[in-house]
This record gives sequence, structure tokens and C-alpha cells, in this order.
Amino acid sequence: MMKHWMAAVIATAAGVLSVPAAWSADDAFPEVRIDYERHVLPNGLTLLVHEDRKAPVVAVNIWYHVGSKDERPGRTGFAHLFEHLMFNGSENFNDEFFRPLEAAGATKLNGTTWYDRTNYFQNVPVNALDLTLWLESDRMGHLLGAIDQARLDEQREVVLNEKRQGENRPYGKVWEAIAQATYPAGHPYSWTTIGSYEDVKAATLDDVKDWFREHYGAANAVLVIAGDVDAEDVRHKVEHYFGDIAAGPVRRRHEAWAAPMEGEKRMVLQDRVPQTRIFKVWNVPGFCDSQANILGIAAGVLGDGKNSRLYERLVYRDQIATGVSVGLGPFEIASQFMIDVTVKPGGDAAAVERAIDEELERFLRDGPTAEELARVRTKTFAQALRGLERVDGFGGKSATLAQYEVYCGTPERYTEELDEIRDATPLAVRDMARHWLADGVFVLTVEPFPEHQVADSGADRSKLPELGTPPDLELPPLRRAKLSNGLEVVLAERHEAPLVQLSLIADAGFAADAGIKAGTARLTLDMLDEGAGDDDALALAARAERLGAQLAAGSSLDTSFVNLNALKARLEPSLDLFADVLLRPRFPADELERLRQLLLATIQQEKAEPYGIASRLYPALIYGEGHAYANPRSGAGTEDSVRAITLDDLKAFYTRWIRPDTSTLLIVGDTTLEEIVPLLEARLGAWAAPAQAAPVKQLDAVALPDKPRIFLVNRTGAEQSLILGAHLAPPRSDPDDLAMQLANTVLGGNFVSRLNMNLREDKRWSYGAFTSISNAKAQRPFIAYAPVQSDRTLDALREMRRELEDARSRQPLKPAEVDFARDSLVRSLPGENETVGDITGSYTTILVHGLADDYWNDYVGRIAELSAKDANAAARRLLQPQSLTWVIVGDLSRIEAPVRELGWGEVTVLDTDGKRLR
Repeated sequence: MMKHWMAAVIATAAGVLSVPAAWSADDAFPEVRIDYERHVLPNGLTLLVHEDRKAPVVAVNIWYHVGSKDERPGRTGFAHLFEHLMFNGSENFNDEFFRPLEAAGATKLNGTTWYDRTNYFQNVPVNALDLTLWLESDRMGHLLGAIDQARLDEQREVVLNEKRQGENRPYGKVWEAIAQATYPAGHPYSWTTIGSYEDVKAATLDDVKDWFREHYGAANAVLVIAGDVDAEDVRHKVEHYFGDIAAGPVRRRHEAWAAPMEGEKRMVLQDRVPQTRIFKVWNVPGFCDSQANILGIAAGVLGDGKNSRLYERLVYRDQIATGVSVGLGPFEIASQFMIDVTVKPGGDAAAVERAIDEELERFLRDGPTAEELARVRTKTFAQALRGLERVDGFGGKSATLAQYEVYCGTPERYTEELDEIRDATPLAVRDMARHWLADGVFVLTVEPFPEHQVADSGADRSKLPELGTPPDLELPPLRRAKLSNGLEVVLAERHEAPLVQLSLIADAGFAADAGIKAGTARLTLDMLDEGAGDDDALALAARAERLGAQLAAGSSLDTSFVNLNALKARLEPSLDLFADVLLRPRFPADELERLRQLLLATIQQEKAEPYGIASRLYPALIYGEGHAYANPRSGAGTEDSVRAITLDDLKAFYTRWIRPDTSTLLIVGDTTLEEIVPLLEARLGAWAAPAQAAPVKQLDAVALPDKPRIFLVNRTGAEQSLILGAHLAPPRSDPDDLAMQLANTVLGGNFVSRLNMNLREDKRWSYGAFTSISNAKAQRPFIAYAPVQSDRTLDALREMRRELEDARSRQPLKPAEVDFARDSLVRSLPGENETVGDITGSYTTILVHGLADDYWNDYVGRIAELSAKDANAAARRLLQPQSLTWVIVGDLSRIEAPVRELGWGEVTVLDTDGKRLR
């Protein structure tokens, strides 16, 4: 529930831009703006309302102007701990906050805490707006009576497990080291948001209640409602539910305190990581300061995309690094400019740092070129158009309005930012970078707050509001055509935003690696946009950036894809780009060697992370060597197989598998079949299938083992054990699939599922425990997994198996649980089909798994017909605890002997490559 870093300032403006009049016709974009109404209730609550009628979904997003900077030394982690407590029930609904919302079909729901704010957000069907407002207002105004010592102890352990989980990841200890080293003692940003173990453990019930009284009044909150609503109706609803809540005490605000450093300070931190990583950090002005905005442009020039200075030099040309990130952490009273570079495995960190310094020195000397500025501007405007599709709190329009209102006092600050980006010159960007990045005042102003009044009455707190009738999902119908070469074209029209998404879906994927070198499918598709037609890799990337287009090629288990997200105004040249990538890839040898090193680094990253290790090993264990699905789940292959792949291997894979007779071109967006087919025919019509017959993947059925097996992987010193149990389940096309989805949702498919409530909320051994059923054309994996504290490995293992056995037979799924799971699945559909990308994903599922065109539009009715009896019958088919293959990654010096004493079955110790050690 806590984010660790934020994007550059220029990215935060996505979806909220107006087109500068000075732009040339070639660079013009449609005008983009978030319209809103602003109201301040008598009790000080600020309300922003944005109407977006494209889908029957509404985002409810509330930001409290309090974060970890409002804590004090010795009491760190309070803001984040309290965020957790806000999900555990209020005085009038003393239950898990997620429970009624998941049943209502909420999507994109969570809470996050950061240095300056705490927010809570969810997308819900429009019929659930009253319910959501009731819940949010109840925990704003009626929380203290529901917080007791047991609840505090429970969430304290959950938070500490979250901290352990974060620090257990590679590079997980970086952020605390940066905070302590870059800000002076006592600065509000000198500790991390999650706080210290000691401070979280020391939190008392009085402490947390005082935190609520001091920071959670109505006058310290901004509520944004965005979606399929009427603004005046929303205002009345908010006054009804929130009007009688106390304003809270007058808050003292921090003034800007950039705290620039002087000279150079160095530190070496050792951790369990696969590669050396270099971070360079400068303290700079805060979020609303125009200086930070200009520095955001500098960050884009230096590190955003293949044509950025540092990526081109370090990853592409010199090939001494595998990853580059440059950005701003835009906090309220100060920000941090960071360069983050991952050194190539076995590389020279000192040489990489010298190269970083050389490029930075060149930038500070000469500044950016006009072309580089144009690239950053174009990306910003393209992000704006894509951002208009989303209303959610994960960076959608409601988050944008809230962020600028909370940090800057007005949502309109983004328009000034865009003016600054439009008007920035190379000289201005260079001078700003020189001022803040060439090297290393606190003023407090107290202003009176307006007096507030509390309404005499408010909402009925004796019961939750009724949900009402859920909206039906109405995806645009599919229309079909064929090009002259037989390529099937499938279109879903969506005209609400000027975007067109294309997805070439080829029957290939990681499964096509069977019998050849593992990793070939992934590497082949990765190579497609590394040079095509007349363009090398950098020229191709620059061409996409000029068009504001997004290209992606890749693979999943059963399919390979080439995707294009294009602006409607630049559709035809974007289709030219798409055709070059699809039909005329260059497969340059130097790019293969560079991508090979990146893929090898990816494998090393997977082998350094507990879930990555388990996901590399379990497919071969449950499918058996030689099966098409047996390779590592990510499709990355092994280090030996990747080193052996040649250009001829890639070209042969491309010719054999990427072909029009076994592919489908799915299009979603602002076009018609009459418009798009001639454009496609002109570009793709001559694409012919090879003479050889279309290949067929061997997906033979695999028998389940008759008893459990346990595989252990050592991770010396690990503070947690990752437990993953897996067995094979029927394919997605199985007639009982919907009933299996219900059973999985009850068991471990959402926050309030049996498994998570047991291991996280009841036992407090894990930050999260879940189950899932992956998609596959053949038998697919069912997995149950949980990272748990090391000393509870054996207990958690027993509990996980018991939960599966109970759900299968001893404690059948109750009608109320099945109803909840059904509501959760059904009511979340509108929120999961908001953007053209979302709809593309939904229709890809239909096309790949041979489902009916109206599968999603009929989903509600079909799942409504399923009873608890149906779900329990499906659970008996789905869950096979006696056949589970367990993979446990942890410190074997602490867990191996107890696991062996369980007596469940054969116990084998593997290395991270799956080789048997004992």
C-alpha cells in the first residue's frame, strides 16, 4: 500500500494538457483538458467533480494532506501504519473495507502513503457511488471507536512484514540509505515513509488515535469524483455524507526546504543483488516550483527512451549498462533528481560512473538540442491523450486533479507546467540544470485558516447504502474482415478518445520454444523493433516518438504479438511504422548481442528474487521436461540457451511462426472497418505465408502426481520464505471455467479471500497470500503463494495446505462467499474495460481461447446462474492438494530440517537453475 518512487514532473501532467497555439501544424494535437467543478463544504472539505460519460464507472479518490513528513523522529511510520488501520473497519461498518467494495465490483482500489499525502481510491460501477461515499465518509468521521489494541497489533505486524518484504528484494535497502544521506537530520524527508522497525513497534493506541485527531479532519482532505456522474448530483451526495464531519484542527504547513547539498558524499552499501547499481541524487525544489518542472525536461532528455543521452551511450553504444533511469521524485517541499544506472554483469562500475559524468558534463556545457526538446514535448502530449481514457487513482484524471489541488492549492497548476514546457528553450534547460546539478532556507509562514462550520446532520450511519443494480458491461461489438492474403482483421470501434490500438496476435509464444533454444520466442520479438525497414534501432525509436506512437512486441505463453497505440491524427504514418516492424525487421547482429546481454541480466535478476526463482522452476516441475509449457514462466530461457541463440535461430522462428495464416489483427479504437481495411491492405496485403505448413505446438495432457513433492532453494540470510504450491488445472476454455473462477476468488483471488485473511490478517505472518489460475490453451497452472517470515515457514505451509483441503471438501464454499465472489467478478468488469488497451486485452482473451464474441457481454448473466453447489463442484475439480508441487525459497539453515520432518513426500534441494543438489 505504499509506493517507493514517483515519475518525472512532466509525466504527472499526463491527460491534462491544452495545446499551445504556437505549435506547428505538423505537431498539433487535439485540445485536451480535464473539466471540473470545485466546491468547498462549510466544514472545509474540498470537492472536485469531473464528468466522463464513456463508461458506467466512477472514481472516488480522496487525498489527505498528511504524510510521513508530518511525523517526528522517534515516531516514524505513523502515516503509513494509519493508512493500514483505515482499511480495517469504522464505527458503523466494523469490517474489512475491501469486503463491500470488492462485492460491488470495485477495481483499481487501494491506498498509498507518501511523504506529503495519504490517499484512498477506488473505481466502482456508478450504482455503487452511494456505498463508496458512505464508507469513505464513515472512516473519515467515525473511525476511532473501531480501533483497538488487537487491530493495532494486527496491522503493525502486517506493516513490518511489508517492510521485510521490501527490504528482502534486491536493492530494497537503497531508499532508507538515500533519505538519511541526502537530507540533514530533522528534515521531514530524512526518513522513509514506512519508518523504522523500532518506531512502528513502539506505536501505542493513544499515539495512533492522536494521529487521526490531528490529521484526518474534513478540512485537510480533497475529494475527487470523476466518471459517469452529474456534478450537481454529486455535490448533494457529498454534502449528505460528509457535511457533518468535523473540520479538524488547524494545520501548520511546511514551507519549501530544498536543502541543496555541497560537494560530494560517497557510500558503499552491500546487499544480495545480481548487479552493481549506481544512484546519483541531487536535492532540488519541490513539486509546484517551476524549477522542478524544467529539471523534469532535463531528466527526459537524459534518460527517457532509447534516444536519451544516457541510454544511448551506456546501454546502446558502449553496452556497459543494462538499464538507465533518470527522473524526479516530486515531493511537496523539495524534490530529488536521480540518475539510476544498472551496471552490466561483470562490468566496471568505475567506468560506468565516468561515462555518466561525461554525459552529464556535456549536457551541462551544451544543453539539450531543439530536437531533444521536441521529443520530450511530443511524449508529454501523447501521454496526455492516453491519460484521458482513465479516471482512476493510479495516475488517472482523478489522481491528477487531487495531486495538484493538494500540493499546489489548485488543479490549474498543470496548465502553467505545460506553458513552461512549451516555452522552455535549450538555454533555459541548460542553465537550470547547471544551477542545481553542477554541485551542492527554511522559512516558515503561518497563515490563518478560515473558520469552519459543521452541518447539524448527515448520512444514516446505521447501515450501508444499497448498491443498486449493477451496470451491464457493453463492449463494442466485433466486426470482421479479411485482407487479400487471408489475414483476419477484427475491429471493435471506440470513438471516445482519438486513439487506435492494433494488436497482431500470432499463434506462437513461449510455448513455441519447445524443441528449440529456450528464450528464442522472447528474443525474436524483442528484436523486431530494434531496426526495421530503412531505420536502425535509434532511428526507429525516434520515428515513433515524433509520431507520439507506442510500439511493443513480445510474447506470452501461447501467443506472440506486435502492438501499436497510435494517435488518430497520425494514424497513416503510424501504420507505416507498424508495417515496417512487422514485415521488415532487420535483425542486426550488434542488436542481438546487446539484447542478449540484457536478457542474461534479466535472468540474473529473476534468480536473485524469491518469486522470480520459483516462477523459473515450477513450470518444469509440474509439466515435465520437454513439454511446451515447461520453460521458465517469463520466457527468458536459461543462461546457456540464451548464449547459444543465433541470428539464424531468430530469423527461422520469425519466418515459421509470425505469419498471416495463423495470426489475427485485433483493432480497438477511433476508426471503422471501412476506413482501416484499405489502409491495412495497402501495407500488409502483400505479406504472404511461407511455403512450409503452419507449425503445431504439442500440448499433450499431463497426469497429476499422486502425492505432494517439495523442492527447496537456498537463499542465505533471507528474512522471509517464499512458499509456492502449484499443480495443473483445466484450460481456460473448460466449460467449468467460470465456476472455477468463483472458487478461486473465494479461496485466494482477492484481498478478503480465505487465504489472505488467514495468513495476513489473522496470523500476521505475511504481507499477502493469494491463489491464481493462469490462462493457457492447454492445462494451466493453479498456484497458491505467500512470502512469510522465516520462523513461520512450517506453520504457513500447513495453513496453506489446510485452506486448500478445506475449500475442496472439509469446509465447502458457503453461499455468502460465492455471492461475494460473484459480485466481485461481475461488478469489476466496467472498471477493467475502460481504455482501448483494456478492451484489447479482453478481446485478446476471446480470440486466443476460442470464446464466443459476446463472452464478456454475456458474462454477467452466465455467472449469475452459478450456485454455491456449482462452485463447490468446480472447487473439487480445480483443487488437488494431494498433487501439489511445493517450491520454497528461503534460508535452508533455518527451514530445511523442519520441512523434511513434515513427512509430506520427497524433499529435494535445487539450485536456482533447477539442478538437484541433494
